[in-house]
Amino acid sequence: PLWLVGFDLEEYGLAGSAALAADLHRQRQPLRLMISLEMLGYRSQEPYSQQYPPGLNYFYPSQGDFIALIGSWQLIPQLVGLRRSLRTSGVPCEWLPVVNGGKAVPDTRRSDHAPFWDRGYRAVLVTDTANLRNPHYHQPSDRVSTLDFSFLTGVCMGLMQGISQL
Repeated sequence: PLWLVGFDLEEYGLAGSAALAADLHRQRQPLRLMISLEMLGYRSQEPYSQQYPPGLNYFYPSQGDFIALIGSWQLIPQLVGLRRSLRTSGVPCEWLPVVNGGKAVPDTRRSDHAPFWDRGYRAVLVTDTANLRNPHYHQPSDRVSTLDFSFLTGVCMGLMQGISQL
């Protein structure tokens, strides 16, 4: 079955997603893949608008106009497939495989996918990288008018195509 889940309390220790991940684990419930959609609609085409955790800036673009996919190294085929679908829909996309649940790069653990990683489930974070590019993140200026709806539409179209091919 396919579940669409809206988690609450993400800002309070990922409480909602941690509860579901713990419950699934306790029931020994298999899970093919968890996809966490986190901050998808902000894009900046300004040079050097994208920031990174230390060291990653050498491997990724300085312009914050892409969607990022973050998953464990075991999910490289799925990351590549999702990237292909996103790019086909016109959305630049970068991917980052992580080891050890992303613990070496804590910023890769800042959303609802992390409790699933911690319970041994396969999970992918799909993100515009939030505060690493969006100056409005958690600010009074964080309004619908700051989002790029053509970018967001492309992300949604690419994800629909990519998920249908998983």
